[in-house]
Amino acid sequence: MSFSKRSALPAALVALSLLLAGCGDDAAESKSADETSEAPAPEEPATWPLTGLPAAEGESVEQDHPVLVAKIDNSQSSAPQLGLGQADLVVEELVEGGTTRLAAFFYSQVPTDVGPVRSMRASDIGIVSPVDATVVTSGAAQVTIDRIKRASIPFFGEGSPGFYRKDGRYAPYNLFTDLSKVAAETEDGTDERPADYLPWGTVEDLPEGIPARTLSADFGNHTTNWAFQGGKYVNKNSYAAKGDRFQADSVLVLRVKVVDAGYTDPGGNFVPESKFEGKGTAQLFHGGKVIEGSWSKDKLSSAIALSTPEGELKVPAGKVWVELVPVDGNNGSVAFGK
Repeated sequence: MSFSKRSALPAALVALSLLLAGCGDDAAESKSADETSEAPAPEEPATWPLTGLPAAEGESVEQDHPVLVAKIDNSQSSAPQLGLGQADLVVEELVEGGTTRLAAFFYSQVPTDVGPVRSMRASDIGIVSPVDATVVTSGAAQVTIDRIKRASIPFFGEGSPGFYRKDGRYAPYNLFTDLSKVAAETEDGTDERPADYLPWGTVEDLPEGIPARTLSADFGNHTTNWAFQGGKYVNKNSYAAKGDRFQADSVLVLRVKVVDAGYTDPGGNFVPESKFEGKGTAQLFHGGKVIEGSWSKDKLSSAIALSTPEGELKVPAGKVWVELVPVDGNNGSVAFGK
């Protein structure tokens, strides 16, 4: 009897070991399945704040300088304008006499020759505040400087590093800047990405539009004309140097109220202020079509929100030219054609 008991014990131990091994395999398979199901999704590529475009491999969207906004003259006297081809985004605003000035935004690229650099307006507070930008300017009227300072907007003017007078041009259209030197002055050792300037999306996010291959933004004494050609919007009366034009993927027209800024220019013209807060109508031109909608900004420093009756309106990632056109009654108008 003792012999048969000793024989049975090892057999039982072998069976138990096989059972436990099988359970271990099941547990391992279960753990492996859990690990697979819980694997983190791949990270979305980092995008540039002023275009919504993904950064290339090795590029960082966090820079040790803020968004730089250069105020550039937009008249025949400014030709040829330099630097617009490397801007991320451009805002065209009304100034005195029904003419316009450009606020050119630079962040992903910082060119060495930008200009002609001209003065700030109170309108710039609502234009640059949403991304905590620094303004590059020739100066401003004291009343405007006081308001810019109260809004805590940094700015660099003539006499700052990078500014120079270009030979062969006459004042005040000969002031230019090496923007890389201005950027170096703003560095504080902290890399940070600004907020998105517009609600970025894709073409698939757009509602159905209506054909619009040409458009004209009339500011009173200046009209900016656009045509959709080769997948881009071409400024047909640009003052930019050949090969240095802004390549717009979209044109965003925002209708704004215009008020008297409270002073006149040397010629006696009242200085207008575009009220870039509150709400108004919007037209997004993209892909040869236009989508009608509205814009809103709770306050001057708020981000721009866009919508249609169907919901939020997102701008396809790319380079955008923003037209701040006065509403009807302020000598502004917009026309488009097929």
